[in-house]
Amino acid sequence: MVTLTITTLIETYDLCYFENTSSQANFAVRNIKSIKMEYRTLGNTDLKLSAITYGAFAIGGTMWGGNEKKDSIEAIHASIDHGVTSLDTAPFYGFGLSEELIAEALKGKDRTKVQILTKFGLVWDGSNGRNGAHFFDIEDNGQNLSIYKYSSKANIIKEVEESLKRLNTDYIDLLQQHWPDITTPIDETMEAMETLIKQGKIRAAGVSNHGLELLKDASKTFVPASNQVAYSMLNRAIEAELVPYTVENNIGIIAYSPMERGLLSGKYFRNETLKGDDHRNGYFGQFDLEKVKALLEKLAPIAAEKNATLAQLVLRWTTLQKGITVVLAGARNTEQAISNAQAMNIGFSADELQAIDGHLADLRS
Repeated sequence: MVTLTITTLIETYDLCYFENTSSQANFAVRNIKSIKMEYRTLGNTDLKLSAITYGAFAIGGTMWGGNEKKDSIEAIHASIDHGVTSLDTAPFYGFGLSEELIAEALKGKDRTKVQILTKFGLVWDGSNGRNGAHFFDIEDNGQNLSIYKYSSKANIIKEVEESLKRLNTDYIDLLQQHWPDITTPIDETMEAMETLIKQGKIRAAGVSNHGLELLKDASKTFVPASNQVAYSMLNRAIEAELVPYTVENNIGIIAYSPMERGLLSGKYFRNETLKGDDHRNGYFGQFDLEKVKALLEKLAPIAAEKNATLAQLVLRWTTLQKGITVVLAGARNTEQAISNAQAMNIGFSADELQAIDGHLADLRS
């Protein structure tokens, strides 16, 4: 039996879901589907996020082989319309493009019904004067860029103002430090975010990619609302120490890469190809792909019994794991966005969850 240790509000959306039936994007009603979205309280705040949260990394295009603007905006619309009201982005995603697309998608919508999550601390434009910790270099549109991790107070304030402008909003629901910066004292970073809360420019503050000890250090100054970390069926390292600490201290976990950049959808075992500049060409190499394929073959019958896709099964399983507040799921088009939301309709029996755990144990054998 799975017990959620977080506050949950469940709402049911009775919605039409649509299938793209032509290149002119004429949509026809396919069927009526109820989506039981959950809204979960984030850590020690009053902020409620949708259990499936829209991950906006891919729509930025950079490192993902480009994007289609129209499809991206329609994906955001479909997500919101189907109960996925929380949107996670960052300045680094498309070097501002992801935030700008979200702003365009939200034109005319009730801002109070949507939660915008963004970040700071990855600098690419040289404005840091080479201060901070060098992270990596990247080529974008023929230009070589050096990415730095930089979380000084001055840089945080600067980035927040830039994000507010790109997002066309006067507040951010959750601001997160994108990556730890070893060149800036953590208390300076946390104090800056606390100040922004008092100023009303952000509602809550969190961190990303923080290990246990660094999270403890950050909490000495200001207890973050959340820690956004990698977590999936293939990567469960946080369960050993980080999850028990966050549960005990009421710190939310935002899980990114639950699908391992699409690998757990199974489609890359069906002769799908990636563009040459897609970072996943190298990323997938860290996994034993034969074992991953065997896992998906074992999960497929369970998904079929639920009338669900593998991706939906994986997403729903992830939302049910101890300590996980919300799960990020990217979508580049309407179909993917609706499919992600529908993952919340899946229910598992205790026996089914035990069977899935058994299949996951085989990965480590």
